[in-house]
Amino acid sequence: MQELKCCVLVPTYNNAKTLKRVLDGILLQTSNIIVVNDGATDRTAEVLAGYNQIHQIQLPENKGKGNALKVGFAEAVAHGYDFVITIDSDGQHYPEDIPIFITALENEATQNVLYIGSRNMRQSDVPGKSSFGNKFSNFWFWFETGIWLTDTQCGFRLYPLRELQKMKFRTPKFEFEIEVIVRAAWNGTLVKNVPVKISYDEKERVSHFRTVPDFTRISILNTFLVLVALFYIKPRDFFRKIKSKGIKKFLSEDVLGSDDPPKKKALSIALGLFVGLSPFWGFHTLLVLGGAFLLKLNKPIAFALSNVSLPPFIPFILFAGLQIGAWVLGEEHFFQFDTIAENLLALKGLKAYLIGSFILAFTVSLLGGLIGYFTLSQMAKRKKLTLKNG
Repeated sequence: MQELKCCVLVPTYNNAKTLKRVLDGILLQTSNIIVVNDGATDRTAEVLAGYNQIHQIQLPENKGKGNALKVGFAEAVAHGYDFVITIDSDGQHYPEDIPIFITALENEATQNVLYIGSRNMRQSDVPGKSSFGNKFSNFWFWFETGIWLTDTQCGFRLYPLRELQKMKFRTPKFEFEIEVIVRAAWNGTLVKNVPVKISYDEKERVSHFRTVPDFTRISILNTFLVLVALFYIKPRDFFRKIKSKGIKKFLSEDVLGSDDPPKKKALSIALGLFVGLSPFWGFHTLLVLGGAFLLKLNKPIAFALSNVSLPPFIPFILFAGLQIGAWVLGEEHFFQFDTIAENLLALKGLKAYLIGSFILAFTVSLLGGLIGYFTLSQMAKRKKLTLKNG
């Protein structure tokens, strides 16, 4: 821990019953310890008075675990630490598992990594609500980052402090532990699980998680993070991938070169074109990624084709929708290209546009899917024949 410039951070609030045992266990592993007393009103101050060798921060009032962690992070950086291992003071974690994080870090290819302890949530003493909450959190973390973890709620973690300094965090309470791992993943930090033991002794353990208010705060945070992921992070990563590889290489490797069968690729093409030409402006990214996820289609292909509605093409798409709708409805006049925006803003021809846009989306997606299927099928046959002859 000295070589890696790593310390242990213990945020604590009204866990006087278990705090001494936790601190004694940590001292068997390291003396690099920072304790943040988050305005405790029990015997916490009395317990801490017996540990003069431990660096302590006394906050005058309780402001939440997230705030306590951020205060501790800043203090660790000020003392020259590059990494911090956080451990809860309620006794559920085993300090003897600290070397697991250090060993993992020593063997990791990069030091830009954030480890989260993975608990056995199936053991008999784990409360049902904790197991459900963890599965709920795991799903949304995967949706927001594309990374699947077995445990996203464990407070036993290793954080890369220098990387966290590059990010801004908004949340002060339990939801901070979700925000920090999502933003870290978005920022390029490797987020992984390492196995740790767990103990749920209900006689000693005091949990300050308030089911209704804290779950509500977490739900609001996840809603915000999902929107950011769909409308900024995923498009950003998509275009970064194209830029880094080049369009030709991207199409060759990520689109045409994927292992998906022609039928799946063709359906992905159809979905992308349909959503891109549909009248749900502002929701195309959400719809195409959500649709690709639910239908288990190729997300890069679907997202790429949905960009048929890029800004330069929007006037032509709107004009085509209006003209088709007017023709279907048998209206006497057709709309002029230079008055598209004026007519739609005045709700003139809105019915024609809605009908026409759906017809346009369905027709183009059907044709695009069929052409894609036959083209990809022929390419797959030629590739198979080449491999056979080769």
